This record gives sequence, C-alpha cells and structure tokens, in this order.
Amino acid sequence: MGTIRRLTPAAGDITLGLAADAYLATLRGAEHASTRRTYGRILRWIVTEFGGDTPPDIDPERFAAWFAERWASRSPSTWNVSLDAIRSAAAWWMQRGWITADPSRMLKRRTPRPDRTRALSRAEVEQLLTRQDISLRERTFWRMAYETAARSAEMLALNMEDLDLPNRRAKVRRKGGAVDWIIWQTGTARLLPRLLKGRMSGPVFVTERKARVQLPAADLDEHGHARLSYQQAAALFSEASGGATLHQLRHSALTHDAEDGTGTPMLMARSGHTSVRSLAKYARVSAEALARHQAQRDPARRR
Repeated sequence: MGTIRRLTPAAGDITLGLAADAYLATLRGAEHASTRRTYGRILRWIVTEFGGDTPPDIDPERFAAWFAERWASRSPSTWNVSLDAIRSAAAWWMQRGWITADPSRMLKRRTPRPDRTRALSRAEVEQLLTRQDISLRERTFWRMAYETAARSAEMLALNMEDLDLPNRRAKVRRKGGAVDWIIWQTGTARLLPRLLKGRMSGPVFVTERKARVQLPAADLDEHGHARLSYQQAAALFSEASGGATLHQLRHSALTHDAEDGTGTPMLMARSGHTSVRSLAKYARVSAEALARHQAQRDPARRR
C-alpha cells in the first residue's frame, strides 16, 4: 500500500479564505489557544473585507487604508496585536509561495503608551470579590484570578484532572507552552468545592446551560455544559466592575504583591513571566500606595 502525502495547493489554487484557514490550523496546541482565538478573529475580519474567494495577495495600499480606518482609534497594543496576526499569517503564506509580499508592509507598529492607573485598589478588589449578587462561578473565577495572578486564558483552560485540591494548586500551560503550577489561598479553596459539586471530568469553568452546538468532548463536562469562553467571562467582569478588564485583576494582584515587598523571583513565579522586563510594568507602586506614603510623611500630620 502506498504512502499518503498531503499535497500543498499551488499558488493559483489558493484563496484568501483557504489561506487563513490553513494558517490557523497550524495553531493547534493548547499553548496556542489564546493566539488562535485572537488571530482567528482578526483574519476573519480580513477575509470578510477582501473576500474569501479572492487571491490572498492583497494590494498593500488598499490593505493599509482599511487597517488604519478600522484600528486608528484603538490602543497601540490592540493595533500591534492586529498587525502581528496578518504578519504572522503572511510570513507563513510566503513560505509556501501563496503570496509574494506582506500586504501589511506599509504599516508600522506603534509604541504603547504607558498606563499607570491599571491596578485596582485593594478596596475595589475586595468589593468585587465579596459581592453576594454575583454568581458562584464568577466569584470563584475572580477570586482565583486575584489569588493566583494567573492569566484568564490559563484558568479557563483548566480541566478537572489539572486540579490538586488538597494542595490548593492546579497545573496550567503558560503563554509560550511551559507547564507550570498556580497556587491559590483560602478564599478560592472554600469556593471551589461548592462550584464543582462533585464533578469528576471536563472543564472547571463551564456555562450554565448545555451546549447547543456540537463541541469537542474536551470542552464539555459530564453534564454537557461547555467550557466558559473568554469573551463571556470578560463581559461579565466588565459589567460588574464598571468597565475594568480581567487583565486588571491580574495586574492588581502583582502590583499589590510588589507593594508588600514580594521579590522579583517570586513575582515571576506567580505571573509566569520569563523576563524581568515583562514583569516591570506590574511591579510599580499604585496610586493608592503612593497616597499612603505621602500621608505618612506629610509634615502637617506630625504637628
């Protein structure tokens, strides 16, 4: 019996829609879940705009005009992530001879503007984590996010077999693919058993209703409930917090740790960062701590 080989489509046979699907199929591993979700959304917009049945070699001037119109008012980080999506896909397409040049070559990355007000105050965090009008799932998820300082995507990817409840920890796959432990405290340890209700398999954080569409078995619990999506988790937190993001909860946890004197190695272990430079923006003193510092040293207070 002969060997079956996958044939690479010729450049003339490939369309933008097929090219986008082929690239996204390379982001299969669990470590690429967040990237696949983000890049997939951006590439779908590009396919919708320029036509799924058209060649993937998009005119750079037309692409630059469309891209600038869509993302001009967004933050530099959002602009850069969107640009990274097409550039990563374009580089892969060029390797296969499907396009001759990067359609985004007329665009430049933007320098992020530092935002030093991202950390929530300790009082704001405590108010969110103790609200009784919020569902048990959200209170558990938010408490775990703050106590572990883990990325939301890492926690949403948790399955029951990843949990080590007696030792208050869980195994996660970090950004970049490294497997690591996250450790929580008493607040999460008290909430988790109530949330799980004896479940033995499937995702830890699931939707309240059974899935209405067919999903991979790995994304369903034993009762047919689907894994909670990042979009839904983010929307629920934003609504409850008055517009804050889930990332701000992680940011706040690391900022508060740094204010309490936690050293760099411990902060890196908590956050999953692999470089001090990436950690630096979290380890800044918050306005709340600066206000306490100034009040304690105010000459008028000592009179």
